[in-house]
Amino acid sequence: MRSAWNDREAAELVERYAAEGVGEDLALRVYTTRLLGSEPRLVLHGGGNTSVKSRARDVTGTELDVLYVKGSGWDMGTIEPPGLPAVQLDPLLALAGIDALSDEDMVNLQRRNLLDSKAPNPSVETLLHAWVPRTFIDHTHANAALALTDQPHGEEICREVYSDRAAIVPYIMPGFDLAKAAKAAADAHPRAEGLVLLKHGLFTFGDTAQEAYELMIEFVSLAEARIERGRRTVFAAAAAPGAVASASEIAPAIRGMLAIRREGDGAEVERFILEHRVSPAILAYVGGDELSRYSQVGTVTPDHAIRTKPLPVVLPAPPAGDLTAWTGRARAAVDAYGEAYTTYFERHNPRYGGMKRMLDPSPRVVLVPGVGLFASGRDARAAAAAADLAETTVDVITDAESMDRFESIAESELFDIEYWSLEQAKLAGAREKTLARHVVVVTGGAGAIGRATAAAFRTVGAEVAFFDLPGPALDDAAAAEAGLAVPCDVTDDASVARAFDIVAARFGGVDILVSNAGAAWRAPMADVTDDVLRESFELNFFAHQRVTRVAVRMMRAQGTGGCLLFNVSKQAVNPGPDFGPYGLPKAATLGLVRQYAIEHGWEGIRSNGVNADRIRSGVLTEEMISARSEARGVSEDAYMRGNLLGREVRADDVARAFISLALARATTGAILTVDGGNVAAALR
Repeated sequence: MRSAWNDREAAELVERYAAEGVGEDLALRVYTTRLLGSEPRLVLHGGGNTSVKSRARDVTGTELDVLYVKGSGWDMGTIEPPGLPAVQLDPLLALAGIDALSDEDMVNLQRRNLLDSKAPNPSVETLLHAWVPRTFIDHTHANAALALTDQPHGEEICREVYSDRAAIVPYIMPGFDLAKAAKAAADAHPRAEGLVLLKHGLFTFGDTAQEAYELMIEFVSLAEARIERGRRTVFAAAAAPGAVASASEIAPAIRGMLAIRREGDGAEVERFILEHRVSPAILAYVGGDELSRYSQVGTVTPDHAIRTKPLPVVLPAPPAGDLTAWTGRARAAVDAYGEAYTTYFERHNPRYGGMKRMLDPSPRVVLVPGVGLFASGRDARAAAAAADLAETTVDVITDAESMDRFESIAESELFDIEYWSLEQAKLAGAREKTLARHVVVVTGGAGAIGRATAAAFRTVGAEVAFFDLPGPALDDAAAAEAGLAVPCDVTDDASVARAFDIVAARFGGVDILVSNAGAAWRAPMADVTDDVLRESFELNFFAHQRVTRVAVRMMRAQGTGGCLLFNVSKQAVNPGPDFGPYGLPKAATLGLVRQYAIEHGWEGIRSNGVNADRIRSGVLTEEMISARSEARGVSEDAYMRGNLLGREVRADDVARAFISLALARATTGAILTVDGGNVAAALR
């Protein structure tokens, strides 16, 4: 590993922050923290922290000794000075004289001594940073260091690699006791340049930010060199089917298997978002004939258990073709995992007086030979974080197994981390949005109604994929509304299949389809050509059927119900002159809404539509709106407001209608009118 320190970049950051009143110590601490956090082999998703001891003034102007230490919730790769809150140092040093302190009391005392009461909670390892008497301290969960420590002779190997340059600390859960042990090790080895925390990570110290950072790089490089020196071939391949199914083929079934189905009438399904990862290293790992051994030992560093659970589930390799038998075997494996997880909880909860609240028993990492790994989370961000950690696990276990045999901490210690009181408190206060954990596909996503609909679903917590023809409009829409841009021609079967494959691989499946794509052809029926009529039917009817058919297959594979939403248009029930080429296929789509409601309600798949009219920049073009307003002898604005409410209906109004139908869990086969009031278009 190479140092990324750059004198010019460091000086520029010091100068920039000086203009904001930030001192050089803190500015350089921010700089090297970012260097560490930008290297995934060192730090992932909160798995590290940094500090600097310095001076700061309180509101009275009194100068105090403080510890700037990474705050909870800040990403080390993008951290700013507020992410390193200042804690008065003397009260922290005084704690070294007591014998015990609970996590809750430790957090409370640290918060009481913040210079800014609004600052984030200081790191749980704040006391360790305070008690080691060096100015700059860096802590990472470097992959290479974990590969050395996560094996039976890890301590012996680390002493060989680091000699007296690093003191060795046995595994202890983060908090007061670990800080005590680290202080004792540092005091016993005053010339040590760092600490090796067995099965946890590395600390390095320095009198300057550059010294501490470059020591970390050097220590990690020494570990990497030791791994290469002892490397052997690992993961002999297990027997596998000649051809395997793709990730997109099996993802919806896996997503359905992981879902939590609550008991009782009207109980909701707790879904998960999936992320698929594959690489040569992952395929070698999941294809190894001892996968059931090395994958079931535990996490490579304890804090991973909070995001990934202690163990993954291993599914059989899925053969290409008929997946019926595979689905049954895979579901049995997931069910067995849930039962084993419940037993694990019941085995360890008595140590806490039975007071812990069991987390859901669904695995967060799924290993599939021949396909790769899937990670799950409450949203795409959480799934991606779990996937990152799962990939790190593959790398660390591969390196550990190449030297000897991977070894984790004890099961009881994994439970202590997973059910840490500080983490349980976070869960108790967590609140999810109404459509969190749902995946939404919006066709015609680059248009006004599509964009407004996607934005509305994102607001209520859903993950959104935009389908539209490729081009800048699609990319701009996805970027602006934080969705996944998926190029798709909804009039082409192969394009639709590819688009849904992308969604399945990215999110695991689909829960809500907003079939919105459409365009208006205008001509008297006596004059319209067959080609124009067929073209309109292709987009305004067959495209709805085409995307819905694929979405329903995916929903059925998930087995968790679903919601189909169609942009029907008032032309389906109140045809206007010269709009037959548009209204006729829309009338057929109205029938399609009800047909899907009839045929799939028993599976929990609802089908509803929105009957919208006069939406500026919607299906009707500005030219058509102008033509119709001129024909009636009114201005465009007056035409747009020509309804009972006397107000213009906007794309946002249509979007809110789709949201309301998505949330109407006891409604199917319904059409919701959004036109400001038009009696002639009312359904009857």
